[in-house]
Amino acid sequence: MTMTNSPPGSAPVTMSVSAARRILALSKAEENPALMLRLAVSGGGCSGFEYNFSLETLTTSTDQVFESHGARLVVDDVSLSLLQGAQVDYVDELMGAMFVVQNPNAISICGCGNSFSLENS
Repeated sequence: MTMTNSPPGSAPVTMSVSAARRILALSKAEENPALMLRLAVSGGGCSGFEYNFSLETLTTSTDQVFESHGARLVVDDVSLSLLQGAQVDYVDELMGAMFVVQNPNAISICGCGNSFSLENS
């Protein structure tokens, strides 16, 4: 596991203040300061790849941990290759509240925003 504490915009994957606040709020609600948000990419969804979010306390040797605004985001090495330059945000809109990924590598995104395709997929 590699821990990265980078200024916003300099890490391979960043998170917004809103995402960090939500992770910290979940950590506080669970009374678990070790809680991190895991972002993984898997095959599937209506566009080829889909984002998966989970709350974790453990990491593996193939994980990268990014810390920003006091919160931690975990991404495995395989997913990281598809997320270079992406930002995790948390939005609270009429359709619901959720984590979203703004991924510059995606050439198309499904209507729900949870799946995407790449040029070479």
